[in-house]
Amino acid sequence: MDKQNWDISFDMHLEKYREIDPFEAAERTNLEYDTEHSRFTLHALGHRLYADWPEFKLTPADNEACPKNLYGFEMQVLVLRVLYLGINAPQTGNFKAYRDLPWGGLYDTNFSGRCIKRFAYGFGFKPDIFEKAAEKLSGKKLDLGDVSYEFSFPVDITCRFILWKPDEEFPPSAQILFSDNAVLMYNAEDLAAVGDVIISALKEVS
Repeated sequence: MDKQNWDISFDMHLEKYREIDPFEAAERTNLEYDTEHSRFTLHALGHRLYADWPEFKLTPADNEACPKNLYGFEMQVLVLRVLYLGINAPQTGNFKAYRDLPWGGLYDTNFSGRCIKRFAYGFGFKPDIFEKAAEKLSGKKLDLGDVSYEFSFPVDITCRFILWKPDEEFPPSAQILFSDNAVLMYNAEDLAAVGDVIISALKEVS
């Protein structure tokens, strides 16, 4: 989605966000709503974020330690969508590639270029840098591929980033998997933005 369409999406969600019942939204998403400060609390990649209501503002609890991408424009659109439309559901333990999601077949080529290849070529030649960055973002180390970590993202979804190092015959490759409850929080464009935000945060802390 281009910047103009993201602007339209932001404005639309902002208008609807102002109309929500914050207590209903807190119950629907299983997020904490602080009545004293009129704000929701979210957690992403080991960082705490606050979303003010009804006049939306997304701020980190620690703006010196938190990557800027975690409260930048893309993340703001994602948080608005979660609070306005998202439904929290427990994970079943199943993880799916983007192409295996209900609408994934239509947008997988775009997701592959935007996220998979960006991740693979951004870290495939320096997996040690990926490991260090993942640890800084409270990633949980996995035994998948050559190097892999999973990350938490609002609200209660998990994203797995798997990297395969290059060899004499093949370039680096990667895969990104989402917990199966992610489709209740995000649509096709949103999940591509989730990948974008996480990769940008990894690059920023590295």
